[in-house]
Amino acid sequence: MRKIRCAIYTRKSSEDGLEQEFNSLHAQREACAAYILSQKHEGWVLLPEPYDDGGLSGGSLERPALLRLLDDIRAGRIDQIVVYKIDRLTRSLADFAKIVDALDAAGASFVSVTQSFNTATSMGRLTLNMLLSFAQFEREVTAERIRDKIAASKRRGLWMGGSVPLGYDPDGRTLKTNEQEAVTVRTIYDLYERLGTVREVHAEADRLNLRSRRRERSGGKMTGGGPFDRGHLHYILTNPLYAGRIRHRKKVYDGQHPPIIDPERWDAVQSKLQEDSARGRGRALASPKSHLCGKLFDETGDRLTPTHSRTRKGVRLRYYISHRLAAQSGQPHPGAWRLPAEELESTVATLLQATFSRQGFAATLAPLAPAETIAQAAAALKRLGADPDRSGMLALVERIDIAPGLMILKLDADSVAAQLAMDATQIDAAALSRSHPFQLRKRGVETRIVLADTPTGQDETLARNIARAIEWLERIKAGETFGEIADAEGTHKSRVQQIIRLAFLAPDIVRDVLDGRQPLGFTSEWSLRNELPSDWQEQRALLATL
Repeated sequence: MRKIRCAIYTRKSSEDGLEQEFNSLHAQREACAAYILSQKHEGWVLLPEPYDDGGLSGGSLERPALLRLLDDIRAGRIDQIVVYKIDRLTRSLADFAKIVDALDAAGASFVSVTQSFNTATSMGRLTLNMLLSFAQFEREVTAERIRDKIAASKRRGLWMGGSVPLGYDPDGRTLKTNEQEAVTVRTIYDLYERLGTVREVHAEADRLNLRSRRRERSGGKMTGGGPFDRGHLHYILTNPLYAGRIRHRKKVYDGQHPPIIDPERWDAVQSKLQEDSARGRGRALASPKSHLCGKLFDETGDRLTPTHSRTRKGVRLRYYISHRLAAQSGQPHPGAWRLPAEELESTVATLLQATFSRQGFAATLAPLAPAETIAQAAAALKRLGADPDRSGMLALVERIDIAPGLMILKLDADSVAAQLAMDATQIDAAALSRSHPFQLRKRGVETRIVLADTPTGQDETLARNIARAIEWLERIKAGETFGEIADAEGTHKSRVQQIIRLAFLAPDIVRDVLDGRQPLGFTSEWSLRNELPSDWQEQRALLATL
């Protein structure tokens, strides 16, 4: 008789009751185990490995135990998944289709002990799809009801919960003023009206020893009570709650709670904040100099010319593009170049910096010059390479030729001689030109240059988040919940759920991150905003496109 290896999967959406000695997960597992035992005559055998997800929604596949389960199925260690009800596995029809594909590829199947069908038969699949459609419909309708109720309540000016802001205490479905903290809020508004910038308010608030609210989180952990950062001060200055209003998405309604700041005064502060922000953007949008203008040429001999575009938020982005793109706008030019200016200038400056700091470069540059002159030139090169203002180095460039896979960087002899206080006739022209291999990376309409011999550079935040994810996954395996970890770390449960995905990265990807050789677009911010597939091969394929 063929042995059928069975794995039990259990899930509970909320964390309520998980701390109990016998909770919903235990009840589900007990029922599934009894069902497997009843099928012993069919060769069913229960595997000891538990796959339990407590406090996680069925609307996503990003669940640690489920991901482990799918990995074990692909590895051929499981023949049958057994669940109490199908919605324990997933509430999404699309996600279920992915699970069925994984089961089919591994020759495995799925059984619900309280619903008489299994996915090994066509009738079972039909019934299952119908039930999942209703489960997904129920989930979406419930979410819509909750959103509609919150919107209706806020239109009436009711407080719908969340973190209570400084200056208020909860009072049923509204708020009441905390007079002691309200003094701090009024002081912050007074400071802004007097000083005019959030930066100066921050400095003065530190001098006055103003402190944020001290809060007790679940588990008894205390947070807050420290000095304000600039982001918190800006939040207080722009929060309509202090004017007696309630914000819901992009709309603001009159609230039922008392204002701490007079509404007209609050409106005046908003106008001043917007004016200051516009002036700040104006300074940021001042046209920076394109240091490589007239010095860049592509493989066809076409000059790369400076240009720019603006984002929807008004941010100015500079580029160097092949001249034919600008001269014949709207026509296709498959081989034309479009390079981000700041990144290219930074790359060229980094190459020059590395060249100038290389031992013996001065002697190579002027091999026939006296030893004293070479020593002075070496010292001048070292100072130039250490100068944080890289415009001085870029001014030495005479020409840059770019072709697929190769950049030829040539320095101007007269400019170098002037910078090093040398005679231009002493400089060896051959030492002024160097070739640098590189790789091209596409991102949208841009082409990025990644030097072949230069690592991307370690993303310390990404590396730190990977380490956290691995540590938190071990704590999850040991029995902690996402909520407990979030309280212990002083963060939100959703943040823990986002970061823990990084624990499932392929080992070679983790190694590349630690070595600073990860793909250019694979950053900590990208990893938190995008879902990574659990399959390592799919991860590699996805990251290769960044």
